[in-house]
Amino acid sequence: MKKKLLCSVVATLLTSPVFAEDLEVDTVTIRSSGFERKDTETTYTSEIHTSKQIAASGASTLYDFLAKYSALNMLSGFGNKAAPLMNLRGYGNENGYQNVVVSVDGQRLNNIDMSPQLIGAIPLSNIERIEISKGSGSVIYGDGATAGAIQIYTKDKTGISIVGSLGNYGQKSGYISGGIASEYISLSASASDDSYDGFSKKDIFGKRDSFDSTSQNVKLTIKPIDKLRLKADATSARISTYYVGPLTKAEFDDNPRQNGGNAYTFQRYEMDQWRAGLEYDINERLMVSYAHNNQHKTSFFDSPQPPFPFSQLRTYNYKSDELLFKFAAENLKVIIGAQSFDGTMERISDKSSKNNLGLFTQTEYQLDNLTLSAGARHERVNYRLQSFGSQSINKEHTLEAFDVGANYKLNQELSLFSNLNYAFQAPDIDRFFNFGSGFNPDIVPAKSKTLNIGLNHVTQTNRFKVSGFYARLTNEIFYNPTMGFFGTNTNIDRSHKYGLEIQDQLKLTDQLSTGIIYTFTRAMIDSDNDGSVLIKNKDLPGVPKHTAVANINYQFLNNIALNLNHTWRAKAYAFNDLQNNFDQKQNRYESTNLTLSYQYKNLNIYTAVNNIFEHENSIQVQDNTIYPIDFARTWRVGLKADF
Repeated sequence: MKKKLLCSVVATLLTSPVFAEDLEVDTVTIRSSGFERKDTETTYTSEIHTSKQIAASGASTLYDFLAKYSALNMLSGFGNKAAPLMNLRGYGNENGYQNVVVSVDGQRLNNIDMSPQLIGAIPLSNIERIEISKGSGSVIYGDGATAGAIQIYTKDKTGISIVGSLGNYGQKSGYISGGIASEYISLSASASDDSYDGFSKKDIFGKRDSFDSTSQNVKLTIKPIDKLRLKADATSARISTYYVGPLTKAEFDDNPRQNGGNAYTFQRYEMDQWRAGLEYDINERLMVSYAHNNQHKTSFFDSPQPPFPFSQLRTYNYKSDELLFKFAAENLKVIIGAQSFDGTMERISDKSSKNNLGLFTQTEYQLDNLTLSAGARHERVNYRLQSFGSQSINKEHTLEAFDVGANYKLNQELSLFSNLNYAFQAPDIDRFFNFGSGFNPDIVPAKSKTLNIGLNHVTQTNRFKVSGFYARLTNEIFYNPTMGFFGTNTNIDRSHKYGLEIQDQLKLTDQLSTGIIYTFTRAMIDSDNDGSVLIKNKDLPGVPKHTAVANINYQFLNNIALNLNHTWRAKAYAFNDLQNNFDQKQNRYESTNLTLSYQYKNLNIYTAVNNIFEHENSIQVQDNTIYPIDFARTWRVGLKADF
C-alpha cells in the first residue's frame, strides 16, 4: 500500500530537479546555437540542467544523472556505464548515440567507429551545466546531429572543493578541484576517482562486474591584453570495467544477479587529450576565435565468453580545428565558421580514417518581439578503409545541413517558436566492414528533415515548455540481424518519427517545488526491402513510446533539502525485433531515488538511495538474451566542502 501511495504521489508531481530560485526567468540562458540568449527566446527545443540541479540530484556519475534526471533514454552499454547507449527522439538505444553529437566545452566526443561516446571520463562534480538541443544543431555540429546535440560545459574553478562518498557494493568516489583567478590569468585543476566492486555474482573466472575510473584535468586562461584571451586545457583518463553477459528470461526472473555461466567482458580505456586556442576582439562587434584539439585513445576489449572468445585493441588518433568569426550588432548576430576533423582508428586487421571538413554560417535577427534564425552548412566526408590483406577502398560524400526558425514573444510570459532542420549522419567506418571479413560498400549517409513547433510559458512560479516534432528520414542507418550469418549494417529505405515533449517546473512554496518531464515518441519503419526480407510499417526496436521523470524538492529548516525522484520508461520492442513479433519485449525501466542533504556553512553532507524498490531493469536483445542493468538498490553517503 505504501509503495502504491508513493508511486501515485510521484506520478502526480512529475518534474525535473529544480530549486525555487532556478525558476527566475532571467537566469536560464542557453549557448547551443553559438549565441547566448534566454532559453525562452530560442527557435528550437532545449532542456537545461545547471550545476545546482546536478548537486540536488545526489547522482554520483554523469551516466546516473542523465539516466534518471533527463529526458534522454540512457542505458548502460550492456553493463558498461562509461560508454552508454542513448536514445533521443526515437532513434533507438542501439543506434541512437550515433544520431546525437555530444561535446565537452566544444570538443566532440563522437567516435569514427561504432563505439559510444566515452562520458565516463567526465566527473559530474566538474560540470557547470548541460544543454540538450532537440531536433537542431546540424548547422553548428554537422555530422551526426540528426536527433540533436548535448553540450556539456565544465567549471572554471576558484578556491578549493573536495567531494567524497562511500556506499554499498564497494562504491567509492572522490573529487578535488582548485583554482585561482585574477585580472590577467585564471588557472584551475581537478582530479577524480570513481569505482565500485560490482552488482552481479562472480563469473566463471571469479571476476566481478567492477568499475574504476580516474581522470585529471587542468585549464588555463591568460589575458595578456584586453582584447586577447589565450586558452589551453588538458585531460587524462583511465577507465577499467567488467560487464555482464546475457541471461535467459528464466534466469533473469529467478535472480538478475546470477552470472548465467557467463565470462564477463573486460574493457580498458586510456585517453589523453589537449586543446589550445585563442579569442581576439577585432572591434566592439567582431570577434575571431581559433581552437585546436588533439586526442589519443586506446580501447582494449576482451570477451572470453565461449564458444567465441574474442579480444581486440583499437587505437584512435583524433585532431580537429575550428575557426570562427562572430559578429554581434544590436539586432543582428552572425557566425561564420570552418571546422576540420581528422580521425584514424587502427587495429590488428585494419587501419581506417574518416576526415570531415565543414563550412557553415548561422545568423539570428531580432526585431522587437520576433527572433528569426537561419543557418546552412556544407560538409565533405572522406574515408580510407584498409583491411590488411585486401585492397583498400576510398569513399567521399558531400553533404548539406540547413536550419530556419522563428520565436515570437506574445507577452512577457508567453512565446511561440518553430524551426525546420535538415541534418545528416555519415556512416562510421565500422559500418563499411562485414561481420567476419570483407567490405560492405553499399551503405550510404542518412538524411533527416525535422519540423519542430512549441511554446514557452514562464512566470515567477512556473516554467512550462511544450513542443511537438515530426521527422522524415531516408536511409536511416541500422543493424539488421536477419541479413547474413552475423547480421549486416545497412540503411532503412524510408522511416519517420514524431512526438510530444513537455517540461514543467512549478514553485509551490518557497520551500517546495515540482513539475514535469514527459515525452511521447513514435518511431516507424515505413519500408525497407533488402531483396529477401520486407520490413514495412513496423516500430523501430528499442524506442519506448512514453517516458517520464518525476521529482519533488523540499527544503526545510533553511539548511536541509530532500529530493525524491522517479524515472519511468514504457516497454519497447527488443533490439533485434525488426518485425515486432518476438515473444519477449524490452521491459519498462523504473527507478525511485531519494537524496537528503544538510548544509552547514561551507560543508554539505548528503545521503542518497537509488532504485529504492529494486526494480529489475534490463536490456532485451532478443528472446532469452537479457542483460541485467541498474537492478540493485544502492546507497551512498558523502560530503562536499568548499574553501
